[in-house]
Amino acid sequence: MDPSDLAWILAAFALVSLMFPGLSLLYGGMLGGQHVLNTFMMVMSSLGIISLVYIIYGHGLVLGNSIGGWGIIGNPLEYFGFRNIMEDDGTGDLMWAGFYILFAAISLALVSSGAAGRMRFGAWLVFGVLWFTFVYAPLAHWVFAIDDPESGYVGGWMKNVLEFHDFAGGTAVHMNAGASGLALAMVLGRRHSMAVRPHNLPLILIGAGLIVAGWFGFNGGTAGGANFLASYVVVTSLIAAAGGMMGFMLVERVFSGKPTFFGSATGTIAGLVAITPAADAVSPLGAFAVGALGAVVSFWAISWKKGHRVDDSFDVFAVHGMAGIAGALFVMLFGDPLAPAGVSGVFFGGELSLLWREPLAIIVTLAYAFGVTWLIATILNKFMTLRITSEAEYEGIDRAEHAESAYHLNSNGIGMATRTNFGPEIPEETVPDAVQVGVDKQKIADTRKASK
Repeated sequence: MDPSDLAWILAAFALVSLMFPGLSLLYGGMLGGQHVLNTFMMVMSSLGIISLVYIIYGHGLVLGNSIGGWGIIGNPLEYFGFRNIMEDDGTGDLMWAGFYILFAAISLALVSSGAAGRMRFGAWLVFGVLWFTFVYAPLAHWVFAIDDPESGYVGGWMKNVLEFHDFAGGTAVHMNAGASGLALAMVLGRRHSMAVRPHNLPLILIGAGLIVAGWFGFNGGTAGGANFLASYVVVTSLIAAAGGMMGFMLVERVFSGKPTFFGSATGTIAGLVAITPAADAVSPLGAFAVGALGAVVSFWAISWKKGHRVDDSFDVFAVHGMAGIAGALFVMLFGDPLAPAGVSGVFFGGELSLLWREPLAIIVTLAYAFGVTWLIATILNKFMTLRITSEAEYEGIDRAEHAESAYHLNSNGIGMATRTNFGPEIPEETVPDAVQVGVDKQKIADTRKASK
């Protein structure tokens, strides 16, 4: 690998690493204050879990020569312990292996959306190992492993046989995480306090900003080096993020009356998700449309979820799953032959076979991810209880699972606002609804009387 290319991949690696604290802050700000540390732990532990299993056998599953030549799964022994990629042979294989660790880990971190505030931490760690092995690794092999006839290497069927276009993980990362998070949420069931609102919007801002920066490394690093393709996909990613922000704010204004900061952050992420499979296949103007349409689809999915009371706490299916689908379909319809990928969408005179190849890949990805994740969670729940007790949930999962608290909270999860050293008691009616955590005002009043 050329030194300049390696330098860019190292820089992209650093940018993608920022997505973990970014996702922690984004997700942490979206729940009540008594769930923040557990959210951080679930996201950051994903990096720990995946690093270990990826080094031992994961890289072989993802990029090893396909077992039997079927394109289903790689050979887990081929890169066992990274033994075959420890030499400096100029290919940069070791650096790419590290890059793929981050891809797998951020995918698992996204799945935590379906478990937020109610899953035992130990069960989460076990689930993470099983999910990577049986869900993520096969899907990643299907789309990331590319055939090399000269060496006899056989890759995944979706990339090489179906010829599905997915630039940087719209299937293996985003659709996969969306469907898996939804399945895990359905197995665990709803929280007892689903009405909890985002408790810290500044955390969401910081988290979203770090994720946007990381995404430039996510898509730009996939270009493989310091080249024009890297420049192109970084620019289309920026434009799509802007389109997502504007698109979400517009539909919020039309259907909800006012655009919100939370909505603009959500739309920005949705725009980036939508451009991920299409970053090299659409024009800059098309990138804006991809981002905007991805955000609109996500807004609709979030609204649908509210009506059906599905407890996908951070909307991973609505934002990552649905926007990922939209981005892949946009390639099918509006792929620009002048873009680096050279993919001609149907509206640009492309092959009509795209009308079945792209949807088939999407359907298989969603069905496989949802079905296998549901089986893993259901079977695992038979051997170890996945969910914390209702008492622990009301107390707050931070204290129940980690014996810590991000903020000073009383037993009801309400900020210590009743009496402090800095002022008189705050009247009950002034306690804002946003800090209520599954308890009504009568319970707050009863607790105050008891304390007196």
